[in-house]
Amino acid sequence: MSKAPHSLPIRIYYEDTDAGGIVYHASYLRFAERGRTEMLRDAGYDHAALFKETGIGFAVVSMHIEYNAPARLDDLLTIRSKITRIGGASMEMQQDIYSEDRLLTEIKVTLVCIDSRLKPVKVPAGVRAIFERK
Repeated sequence: MSKAPHSLPIRIYYEDTDAGGIVYHASYLRFAERGRTEMLRDAGYDHAALFKETGIGFAVVSMHIEYNAPARLDDLLTIRSKITRIGGASMEMQQDIYSEDRLLTEIKVTLVCIDSRLKPVKVPAGVRAIFERK
């Protein structure tokens, strides 16, 4: 699996927060999605090209989130994403969100590789190879 986590910086904007300037809990789901998308893109794939070339995509089937501390308006966060397991048709990831060196949020996510009929299919060999050697 990937050894070093992929890192993505994210700035907190007003739209990410509640009335008190604290990041709204559902915003962390969007941040995690951006982290997964950019990790895939930096590995040489983007979702549209992957679907066009292989006919497959990825869907979240489970997610566990631990909120340790809040982020606030204008904070600069880092989303660290790492694949921890690749199965036949699924992948597990750990995504941690930091503000400087402080761990704010821990997310464990399971994704399944699906075809255009939304049926599970094997993770393509090219995608598997990229993440197994990183």
